[in-house]
Order: sequence, then structure tokens, then C-alpha cells
Amino acid sequence: MKNSKTLIYASLVLTFMAFTSSKAQENETKTGIKGGVNFSNLYTDDVDDNDVLTGFNVGFYAKLPIADNIALQPEISYTGKGAELVYNNAFVSGTAQFKLDYIEVPLLLVVNVTKNFNIHAGPYAAYLISGKTTNKSDDGSYNFEDNIDTDDFNRFDAGLAGGVGLDLEPVSFGVRYNYGLTKIGKDDSANNFTSPDAKNSVLSFYAAFSF
Repeated sequence: MKNSKTLIYASLVLTFMAFTSSKAQENETKTGIKGGVNFSNLYTDDVDDNDVLTGFNVGFYAKLPIADNIALQPEISYTGKGAELVYNNAFVSGTAQFKLDYIEVPLLLVVNVTKNFNIHAGPYAAYLISGKTTNKSDDGSYNFEDNIDTDDFNRFDAGLAGGVGLDLEPVSFGVRYNYGLTKIGKDDSANNFTSPDAKNSVLSFYAAFSF
């Protein structure tokens, strides 16, 4: 995920370039369902861990044309975020996971560069609904699963999203990166799960079906 900022910047540049495109798209509103797999992590200003947590996303979207080749795409989805740590020391080895579940609402500007290829970018907002921590040691001596107290964390998450998509009506595929701008922890909360200034970082691959 070290090239995440580059993906967002590239999407915005291509969006500007696509405004001059003369290729037309069908000016009709579309709705559909979408879902896929997430590879998430938490980052701070100084640290971006390479370990990632695998989760999923599923939800609904609408595509609202506003001009030739350009549309607004609001979405609402359930999405899993968080981080995973694989550890191995002299005493024990295993995998620890920190999972956060959100209802997320992106609002994206979608630009068709060609008939079948689009780029999209925009802000997102999300609301934390649940979370848990799990640990699985390789020898089974320290396994547990605990729900977190969501009051110890910021319920609202917000950031920027950007990606690319391939439209093969009625099916489409895409890849998107969400760059969190808000801290997941509260400054006055002494939780033991993660650094309070950590922010969400999610790379998603998805498929969609339009009605």
C-alpha cells in the first residue's frame, strides 16, 4: 500500500484529462449491487505496517449521469477494516487481528475515459458499528476472541477514495483505495488495541451487477 497516495493523485489527474474527452456514454440512471474483498491496514504519520487484514465489502450503488462521460455514484455498503499482525518471538508465535466493521457511504465522481474503462474518485464517510480482536497462537496456548467497546473509538471515519473500473454491462469490475483522514481512536481513550492516532487504509477489489 506504499503507492496508495500515487493511486489517488493519478485518479484525479486522469479525471481532469477526461473532461476533454468527446466519447459519449448512455445518459441513464443505473442501480446495482457490488461486493468484493478488502486488504486493510492501519497507518500513523510515521509507520505503515506491511501486514494486512483480509475482509470483505458488500452493498448497493446508483450511477447518476450529469454529462457525457461523467456521472455521480453514491454508494452504501458494509465494509470490514482493521489490521493483522503476524508475530514470532522466543516465547510464542501466531497471528493477532484487530477488526472494525463500518457502514460506509462514498460519493464518487465517475469519468469514462473509454466506453468500458472508468476512473473514479471522491470522499467517503463511515460509521463504526462493531469490532473485535482475535489472537491465534501456533501452539494453541493463547487463543481468544473479544468484542471491542466501540465507545473507546471514534464512531465516524472519513477520507478519500480513488480507483479504476472496467464496465462490461451489466457486470463491472474494479479496484479502489480508501485513504483514511480521521483517527480511529479517541485522544482521551486508553485502549490497548492500537495506537490512538492510527488511521484506516483499505485496498479493495470488487465486482458489481447493474439492474
